[in-house]
Amino acid sequence: MIVRQLSEVATVEWGNGISRRFLLESDGMGYSVTDTVVRAGTKSRLEYRRHLEACYCIEGEGEVIDADGTSHPITPGTLYALDKHDAHFLVASPEADLRLVCVFTPALVGDEVHRLDSAEFSQY
Repeated sequence: MIVRQLSEVATVEWGNGISRRFLLESDGMGYSVTDTVVRAGTKSRLEYRRHLEACYCIEGEGEVIDADGTSHPITPGTLYALDKHDAHFLVASPEADLRLVCVFTPALVGDEVHRLDSAEFSQY
Protein backbone atom coordinates (compact mmCIF):
# COMPACT_ATOMS: atom_id res chain seq x y z
CA MET A 1 0.00 0.00 0.00
CA ILE A 2 1.20 3.50 -0.83
CA VAL A 3 0.16 6.34 1.46
CA ARG A 4 1.50 9.85 0.93
CA GLN A 5 0.79 13.28 2.32
CA LEU A 6 1.09 16.46 0.23
CA SER A 7 4.03 17.54 2.39
CA GLU A 8 5.95 14.39 1.36
CA VAL A 9 5.77 14.59 -2.44
CA ALA A 10 8.09 16.21 -4.97
CA THR A 11 7.00 19.59 -6.31
CA VAL A 12 7.97 20.38 -9.89
CA GLU A 13 7.77 23.87 -11.41
CA TRP A 14 6.31 23.05 -14.83
CA GLY A 15 6.25 26.48 -16.45
CA ASN A 16 2.97 28.22 -15.54
CA GLY A 17 2.46 26.54 -12.19
CA ILE A 18 3.50 23.65 -9.99
CA SER A 19 2.82 19.93 -10.04
CA ARG A 20 2.89 17.89 -6.83
CA ARG A 21 3.56 14.35 -7.97
CA PHE A 22 1.92 11.75 -5.76
CA LEU A 23 2.42 8.63 -7.91
CA LEU A 24 5.25 8.13 -10.41
CA GLU A 25 6.58 5.42 -12.69
CA SER A 26 8.84 4.13 -9.89
CA ASP A 27 5.72 3.32 -7.82
CA GLY A 28 4.78 0.60 -10.34
CA MET A 29 1.10 1.53 -10.69
CA GLY A 30 1.25 2.22 -14.44
CA TYR A 31 -0.16 5.74 -14.08
CA SER A 32 0.68 9.00 -12.28
CA VAL A 33 -1.45 11.15 -10.01
CA THR A 34 -0.60 14.82 -9.58
CA ASP A 35 -2.02 17.80 -7.73
CA THR A 36 -1.42 20.60 -10.23
CA VAL A 37 -1.74 24.35 -9.72
CA VAL A 38 -2.03 26.56 -12.82
CA ARG A 39 -1.16 30.17 -11.97
CA ALA A 40 -3.94 32.74 -12.32
CA GLY A 41 -3.97 34.57 -15.65
CA THR A 42 -1.70 32.14 -17.50
CA LYS A 43 -2.24 30.42 -20.84
CA SER A 44 -0.30 27.23 -21.59
CA ARG A 45 -0.03 25.63 -25.02
CA LEU A 46 0.28 21.88 -24.38
CA GLU A 47 0.35 18.54 -26.15
CA TYR A 48 1.33 15.17 -24.68
CA ARG A 49 2.60 12.90 -27.43
CA ARG A 50 3.58 10.07 -25.09
CA HIS A 51 0.91 10.35 -22.40
CA LEU A 52 -2.86 10.43 -22.06
CA GLU A 53 -4.17 12.72 -19.32
CA ALA A 54 -7.40 13.26 -17.39
CA CYS A 55 -7.83 16.34 -15.19
CA TYR A 56 -10.43 16.96 -12.50
CA CYS A 57 -10.88 20.55 -11.29
CA ILE A 58 -11.09 20.97 -7.52
CA GLU A 59 -10.52 24.73 -7.24
CA GLY A 60 -10.54 27.88 -9.37
CA GLU A 61 -11.82 28.47 -12.88
CA GLY A 62 -10.47 28.49 -16.39
CA GLU A 63 -10.90 26.89 -19.77
CA VAL A 64 -9.37 24.27 -22.02
CA ILE A 65 -9.32 25.21 -25.70
CA ASP A 66 -9.03 22.42 -28.24
CA ALA A 67 -7.12 22.54 -31.54
CA ASP A 68 -10.15 23.78 -33.51
CA GLY A 69 -10.60 26.71 -31.09
CA THR A 70 -13.57 25.35 -29.13
CA SER A 71 -13.45 26.55 -25.52
CA HIS A 72 -14.62 24.31 -22.68
CA PRO A 73 -15.14 26.02 -19.30
CA ILE A 74 -13.42 24.47 -16.29
CA THR A 75 -14.96 24.92 -12.84
CA PRO A 76 -14.83 22.78 -9.70
CA GLY A 77 -16.41 19.44 -10.49
CA THR A 78 -15.37 19.45 -14.19
CA LEU A 79 -13.26 16.66 -15.68
CA TYR A 80 -11.60 16.81 -19.08
CA ALA A 81 -9.62 14.00 -20.70
CA LEU A 82 -7.04 14.26 -23.47
CA ASP A 83 -7.78 10.85 -24.93
CA LYS A 84 -6.20 11.42 -28.36
CA HIS A 85 -2.96 13.21 -27.37
CA ASP A 86 -4.94 16.37 -28.06
CA ALA A 87 -3.10 19.65 -28.60
CA HIS A 88 -4.77 22.26 -26.38
CA PHE A 89 -4.48 25.50 -24.48
CA LEU A 90 -5.02 25.48 -20.72
CA VAL A 91 -6.09 28.88 -19.41
CA ALA A 92 -6.49 29.90 -15.76
CA SER A 93 -8.80 32.80 -14.98
CA PRO A 94 -7.07 36.02 -13.89
CA GLU A 95 -8.86 35.98 -10.52
CA ALA A 96 -7.38 32.87 -8.92
CA ASP A 97 -5.18 29.85 -9.47
CA LEU A 98 -6.72 26.77 -11.10
CA ARG A 99 -6.15 23.52 -9.20
CA LEU A 100 -6.46 20.14 -10.88
CA VAL A 101 -5.99 16.51 -9.89
CA CYS A 102 -4.40 14.90 -12.97
CA VAL A 103 -3.86 11.28 -13.98
CA PHE A 104 -1.26 10.40 -16.64
CA THR A 105 -0.75 7.10 -18.42
CA PRO A 106 1.85 5.84 -18.89
CA ALA A 107 3.21 7.12 -15.60
CA LEU A 108 5.47 10.16 -15.41
CA VAL A 109 9.07 9.59 -14.39
CA GLY A 110 8.79 12.65 -12.17
CA ASP A 111 10.95 15.45 -13.54
CA GLU A 112 9.04 16.25 -16.75
CA VAL A 113 8.41 19.94 -17.45
CA HIS A 114 6.75 21.86 -20.28
CA ARG A 115 8.62 23.85 -22.93
CA LEU A 116 6.29 26.85 -22.93
CA ASP A 117 8.74 29.13 -24.78
CA SER A 118 8.87 26.80 -27.79
CA ALA A 119 6.96 27.26 -31.04
CA GLU A 120 6.07 23.59 -30.72
CA PHE A 121 3.45 22.28 -28.35
CA SER A 122 4.90 21.17 -25.04
CA GLN A 123 5.59 17.46 -24.99
CA TYR A 124 5.74 14.88 -22.23
